[in-house]
Amino acid sequence: MYGWLIASLFALFAGGLAWYVAGDVRIKAGWQNGNSPLARWLDRRRRDKFNAQLPDTLATMSNALRAGFSIAQAFGSVVEMGEAPISEEFEILQRQLSIGMSFEDALDSMSQRVGSDDLSLVTTAILISRKTGGNVTEIFDKISETIRGRMKIERKVKTLTAQGRMQGIIVSAMPLFLGIIMTILKPKLMIPFFCSFAGFVSCLAVVALISVGWLFIRKIMQIDV
Repeated sequence: MYGWLIASLFALFAGGLAWYVAGDVRIKAGWQNGNSPLARWLDRRRRDKFNAQLPDTLATMSNALRAGFSIAQAFGSVVEMGEAPISEEFEILQRQLSIGMSFEDALDSMSQRVGSDDLSLVTTAILISRKTGGNVTEIFDKISETIRGRMKIERKVKTLTAQGRMQGIIVSAMPLFLGIIMTILKPKLMIPFFCSFAGFVSCLAVVALISVGWLFIRKIMQIDV
């Protein structure tokens, strides 16, 4: 009786977890625009790749402006020479400009779509320089240098916290690993335990405690730069 109950609850839990993780993923302009963990993870990966490409993109636009190109032509050089996802976002920007959207609205649309603080800094600098007549190439060089420095610090932080993250993964996976090994080696001992009410409650308690511990470890390891 308890075996069927445990199997049913496990299937319900697995289905709900899969729905929670993979549900609500709606792809739009390269971004998932969903609230599920999978959508947020995919967006974060795409945004991180975008931010990593941004310094080289700023250097490309700066060189184009020094060569006498306009800012719109500099965007075109990013589309031609850049890689996804940054080339895709600038291509969308060009299309919005070609259908009559104002320059300010097109930049604001790309900034909101990407959700990158670095890109927001770039778009703000571009708009201010257009109004005040500042040197855009020098601004791009300074922003690129700032982004590279911050990325260097982030890589150092990840390196220093790698051991803690690995320890959290090992400690969290150890009970599951030991449970599987014990079930394989001593099935006559473990299967009745899992099918009993005390075993079922014990397993739920273990899962809850591991989840809480992993959340604490993850919170400690997350350092904003």
